Amino acid sequence: MKHLPISCLFLLLFIACKSDKKEEIVMEEEYHYIDPGLSPEELEDKILGMLVGSAIGDAMGAPTEMWSREDIDLQYGFVEQLDSMVREVSPEGIWIPNLPAGGTTDDTRWKELTVNYLLSQDPHSLNSVDFARYIWDQYSEYVQELKSIPGESPSEIEDATLKLTWLQEWAKVSQPYIEGNLDGYADSLSRFYGGEMVCAGLLYAPAIGAVFPADPEKAYQEAYKLSIYDIGYARDLTSLAAAMTAAGMRQGATKEDILASLRIDPRGYYESRLVGRTAQRILVEALRIHHQSLKLDSTEFRLNPKSEGLKYAFAELDQRQQDLPFHAGEIYLQLLTAMLYADFDFQGTLVFLVNYGRDNDTTAAVAGGILGAFYGFDQLPSSSKEKVIKVSKELLGIDLKELAKKLTEHISTNKKP
Repeated sequence: MKHLPISCLFLLLFIACKSDKKEEIVMEEEYHYIDPGLSPEELEDKILGMLVGSAIGDAMGAPTEMWSREDIDLQYGFVEQLDSMVREVSPEGIWIPNLPAGGTTDDTRWKELTVNYLLSQDPHSLNSVDFARYIWDQYSEYVQELKSIPGESPSEIEDATLKLTWLQEWAKVSQPYIEGNLDGYADSLSRFYGGEMVCAGLLYAPAIGAVFPADPEKAYQEAYKLSIYDIGYARDLTSLAAAMTAAGMRQGATKEDILASLRIDPRGYYESRLVGRTAQRILVEALRIHHQSLKLDSTEFRLNPKSEGLKYAFAELDQRQQDLPFHAGEIYLQLLTAMLYADFDFQGTLVFLVNYGRDNDTTAAVAGGILGAFYGFDQLPSSSKEKVIKVSKELLGIDLKELAKKLTEHISTNKKP
């Protein structure tokens, strides 16, 4: 594999765009369509690649979600493909116990929910209140489902409770936001999952980015609008994940295009006094880990459990762990490090993330969504993509192909010159 010279990467990524501040902070501006050079079939291939790529990452990490590397190695060895999962159900995890290979968690459910929301909107002018209302309505449906259960059947109550508990924290934030209750929103957001900076928007960012092929800045702006469940710089990370997805969705896109999308700064994070842009510091850490790991063994040996480069990268990430494995900053660092380490290879990136552990279904799902959009569905691993499509449709009620078809048609219908 050919790697970008580290000096070029630093030169590319340290440059902050110094456009006029007034232009950067504008909430709404006239939209100018950017032609990605994709036929309708190619666009659908990339959208399906985003959905299925994310589901593959989710499914690869789901059996060992939150496990230590020692436990992953003990029970699954070095993970390089999909495997069945023997684990309990949970609101954010699987809803059906002991799913076969290809089963997924809430990371894929969030893509489905977000695509269905996008289908109800003008894709070029998304509305955060409508998004909050969409989530609230879904939560309300789950509540009604629970209330409608006759008798006291434990299994039926447990199934319905799983669903509503999944969106419970989100509903607490959604309600005051919809009502325009500023104090209520600020208070509920400060207590969202205990007030921790969890990866909220990263769960659905690739789906938003896919709506704006070849336009990472627009993808950033629209994702930022919908990152109302994020705290602090997590909003920037969510928006950059959407931007990376969009950057890879044009004819002839390269990995350099994905990296270049990390330079955009519509919200002026670089202008923060004393602190600057945390997303940039995380990127520099990922670049340093990647650069040092390259010195330790050959590129052909890098994705191997005996690789000294891989051991070094894992150890460096260990030193930068947060209190919670689903902290947005931790996930973003692991995501970028894996993509750089694997030279943006789809399967290699997922292998890195899943074997590292921590919140590995989420990290792999975000990376899979970004790189799935970049490569397109046709170039994804055949066995893996067919398994997740089959299990998603037949066992989980999520038709990934139909979602991609509908979103492609919706984008094409609402295309603005």
